[in-house]
Amino acid sequence: MAIQPIDLQTLFSQLDKVARAQLAQREGLAIQQAVQGVQIQRKADEQAKTVHEVQNTGDDGAEKVNDKGRKGHNDGKGEKKNSQQEASNLQKQASSSVFRDPVLGKNVDINF
Repeated sequence: MAIQPIDLQTLFSQLDKVARAQLAQREGLAIQQAVQGVQIQRKADEQAKTVHEVQNTGDDGAEKVNDKGRKGHNDGKGEKKNSQQEASNLQKQASSSVFRDPVLGKNVDINF
């Protein structure tokens, strides 16, 4: 099917409207992408600034960290007793096998 000259005249007169419509469509896509990018960035900033509450899973298998920074399943009372017993055992072993000078560490010498 051949294009007639009258059809060309009609197409050329409407060409500026078609160009404006295509330009608006392209700009619309770019604007939508920019708006979505701003929304995503705003959500990311809000999430970074907010404090999220930890959900309790209810499992006893999760390890807790007590005040001293050690991991354990209890509240640290049993560990405190164990550490005191270990310390006393070490002191007993050290006192029986090593001679201690009672004056050692009591005096500080300062020289100018």
